[in-house]
Formats: sequence, C-alpha cells, structure tokens
Amino acid sequence: MLPLALRRALPCALAIPLVLTGCQTTQSPGATARSEPPAPIFTGDQGQVVGMRRLSESQYRQSIADIFGPDIKVGGRFEPIVRPAHELIATGSSESTISPAGLEQFDAMARSISAQVFDADHARYFIPCTPRDAKGADADCARHVLTPLGRYLFRRPLTTAEQAAYVQMAGDAAAKTGDFTTGLKLALSAMLTSPNFLYIVESAEPDPDQPGDLRMDNYSRAARLSFLLWNSTPNEALLKAASEGRLTDPAQFLATAQAMVKSPRLEQGVRAFFADMLLFEKFDDMAKDSVVYPRFNQDVAAALPEQMLRTIVDQLVTRDGDYRELFTTRRTFVNRALGPLYQVPVSASQGWVPLDLKPDDDRIGILGQAGFLALYSHSGRSSPTLRGRAMRELLLCQPVPNPPGNVNFTAVQNTGNKAMPTARIRLNAHVADPVCAACHKITDPIGLPLERFDGIGAFRPKENDADIDTSGMFEGVTFKGASGLGKALAQSPSTTECVAGRALEYATGHSSSEQGDLVGSIEKGFATRGYRISALFLQIATLPDAYRFKAPALAPNKVVASAATGPIKGVRP
Repeated sequence: MLPLALRRALPCALAIPLVLTGCQTTQSPGATARSEPPAPIFTGDQGQVVGMRRLSESQYRQSIADIFGPDIKVGGRFEPIVRPAHELIATGSSESTISPAGLEQFDAMARSISAQVFDADHARYFIPCTPRDAKGADADCARHVLTPLGRYLFRRPLTTAEQAAYVQMAGDAAAKTGDFTTGLKLALSAMLTSPNFLYIVESAEPDPDQPGDLRMDNYSRAARLSFLLWNSTPNEALLKAASEGRLTDPAQFLATAQAMVKSPRLEQGVRAFFADMLLFEKFDDMAKDSVVYPRFNQDVAAALPEQMLRTIVDQLVTRDGDYRELFTTRRTFVNRALGPLYQVPVSASQGWVPLDLKPDDDRIGILGQAGFLALYSHSGRSSPTLRGRAMRELLLCQPVPNPPGNVNFTAVQNTGNKAMPTARIRLNAHVADPVCAACHKITDPIGLPLERFDGIGAFRPKENDADIDTSGMFEGVTFKGASGLGKALAQSPSTTECVAGRALEYATGHSSSEQGDLVGSIEKGFATRGYRISALFLQIATLPDAYRFKAPALAPNKVVASAATGPIKGVRP
C-alpha cells in the first residue's frame, strides 16, 4: 500500500498537468501524528512553471542507474504514455497523467529501489554520516543523506520546505520503527513517487533581455539538455553549471551543449529519439505465425530492434554521417539469431558483428532491415500497405487516413489464391474499389518494392512460384526494389524535413505544427551542416526561441506562452 500521506495527496499528484500549485494534505480532527511531509508534495517555488513532461520508461531507468548505480534493479510495470496520433511519445508526455494504479506501480518500484540503495551492500555509498542512534531519528544525518539525493532526483536543490518535510518523514518513521535506515528508505521512496521526479518540470524566470517576458531557468535548461542529448538526468557537471548561472549565458550554454554532443553518451539520446520516432514500442506486441514462419522466435524478436538501433548509431553517431545515407548504407550488424535471416554464419561467442552488404544487395539501407520489414507486416504475411504507410507517416511525416470500417479485405488476405499469386496482383484487384484506391495510391507504390522480403524480413525470390515485380514510384521517380526505394527517399526533401521536425517535437514536447516557421529554419541549418544528426541535435538544443516565454499579465485563466510553441497546453499560472 502507498503511505497514507501519498494516498491523501494522490488527487493533487494526478492533477499536476492541469494545476501546478501545491496541494496540502489534510488530517482529520484528533488524528495522531503521521510520517508525512507538512509541506506540499509538489511545489512551484522555483519559478513560473512553463511545462511538464512525464519521464519515459527509458529515462526513468537511466536516471536511476546514473544516480544510484547500474546494479540497482528497476522492476515492475510502467504505465504507458499515450502516443498522440501521428506524433511522438515525447509529445504525449506533456499531456500524460498517472492513474491511481500507475502510482501504485511507481510506489512499488520506489520501495524496491530504496531498499537496495540502503541495503548492506550500498548504504555506505549513500550514508556519509553515522547517526547518533541507529535505532532512532537523527535529523542532521538524515539531512546529509537526503539533501544531495533530492538534488539529483529533482534535478535542482531541494527547497527549505521540501528538505524539512523529507527529513521529518525520515525521523518520524525511524522513531516509530526503531530503525534509522528504515526512515531513510521511506523518505527516499516518497521522493521517487513525487511529481518533481516523475515529471520533468520546466520553470522560468524574468528575462533581463526581454523585460516583461520569461526565460527558462538554469536548472530547467540543464534538464532539457540532458534528457534530449543523453536521455537521462543531469549529471554533477550540469547541475554545477546551473547553480553557477552559466546556462543562461549564451556562450557558456553553447559550449556546454557542444561538449555534450561530443560525448559518447550522445548514443543514448539518439537511440531514444529514433525508438520514439520509429514506434519501437510496437516490437513489444509483435507476433508471428509459427506455422508460416518457424524460424521466428524470441531471440530473433529481441534482435530486430537492436539491429536497427546499432545501424542508426553507427551511421549517425559513430561515423557522424549524413542522415540521408541511412537509407543507402551497406553497413549493418548481425548476431547469431539474425544470421539465418541474412544467410550469414555467426557464432554465439561473437555477439554482434558488422556486416558489409554487397553493392547490389537489395537489403541496403534501413528499409531493408529485417526489423522494419517484420514490424510492418501481418502475423502471417507481408504487407506492402503497412510498410508504405509506415514510410509515409514515420519517415516522411505524411499522415495516411485509416481505412473505412466496411472494407472487404478478402482478395488481399487470400495469399493461397493461385490466380493472384503475388501481393501486387491481389492489391490491384482490391483497389478496384474506389473507396480503397485513394489511400493505396499513397502507400502501395512505395510498399510493393519491398515484397522480396516476407513477413519476418527474410529474402524470397518468388511468391507462390511467381516472379515478384519490385518496381515502384515516389515523387515522380521510378525505381526497382528496396535499394532503389532507399535512394529515392534519400533524395527527397520530405525525408530530412520530417526528421528535423520530429527532433524539434522530441526536444520541446510539442507538435511541430504548433511551432510555426521553426521547422523550416531548422531544416535549412540541418542541410548547411551536412545533414548530421549531431549538428541537428545541437541546433535544436541551443535554439533561443525554445527557451523564451511570453508572460502576459498573470490573471486567472491566462497561460504562459513559449516563443517557440505558443500557448503551453494545460499550464496555468
């Protein structure tokens, strides 16, 4: 069960995307004292709150590892953040609440983490003092333990009220249980279930260069940089820079971001971004018919997303290459599970090994990867339509309407029909229906060139003993096969405009449609810098307008507005 104080504060915690003022817990008349903080669970004392985003599962896990060590285990189920249609999970995090069941899950995780942090193997690293009485309360020692931990967890120093609240919580629990460490565990659990940890809270201060307006404060800038570039909480160097006010100085802010982009930890940020952009959460639910695809197993399923991410990181981070070449690269990686799919022998002891494809191999580029091909297929057959739609929506940012509810899919699904042996023939019969034709004209010309790969991404020269026509057309350009498709996408301005817009959405938590002409200017900068992802991330991380906010008179129902995004939904002064 949740501590009583947290259960009483639950309605306030769940309302934080809408109401950001503190919620006092109540105590019934005549009730005895409890181990609960006298101050609000959530406070906006650090300045005007201008945005909030819930931590993703990967951000939560990485934060715990960076703060407490990689050997601290995080177990349990994370309540998913709802992805808005045609947007990122990062965008949905700005609107995400936590249900009572979700908070119970976070509480269970917090208790498990706290127990590990203060167990016999770890306590000496986090308790720098000796309590006066190991069987009771010691406010001074508890303060020495909880204050630095709170700074890392909340990504800013604890306020005086917060510090007093958590120290009192630890002391009350220690007095009742007769164990100083138990008090620390309870206080740390409360920190880990606080909105100040579970949400990235962005706050602003008066902007001296724009009187009457606001700018994001130093600690919020540190958090944005760290979660964008490293997918984790700010480290000591960033927090120190924030405490010294260096991140509101343009030159020092740029220098800090440049150093972070050059860090090996940029890989974590790039992985997280593309996992969001390419809907990698779908891998968790991917299933294949074992009769149709007997080679598909759990090891293959686990290897598919990792192969894609390794290829992306190799091209864009390790080689600092042109984003467009991700669609034409001949270099990828395979392990033993993927060896049979790629017809390459790999031993278990080798782990992941690089694979250089031949120039005429139809697998070149990210679109030829088994992960993409399998993810956008049905359980028992390939799907040119799903693959075409994925390319339109994920790689070109061109939404495709859902099919009407009364569509007859019989012709497409009948893969055993010898009269219509290939997907192209079956789709041609299907789109004879004018209700279906409009959307299929968008998806199929770029999905059909991938038909030489089946529903798990294995190569097949024929379908039902019939030759497979892999011709296609995109933006007036005709081509053959997956390699020709990759070259066509690499040459399209829509491809680079899309990733630039998605990166801006990922950084700010707001749809690019809300951000005016910024996407166009960012795409131009992206082009000038050779379409390098590191340059794109740096440009967006240091975009001045993303850190400025309009500050109208703080009257009821007025919202704070960002120079980049306009009104921030759900945030009220």
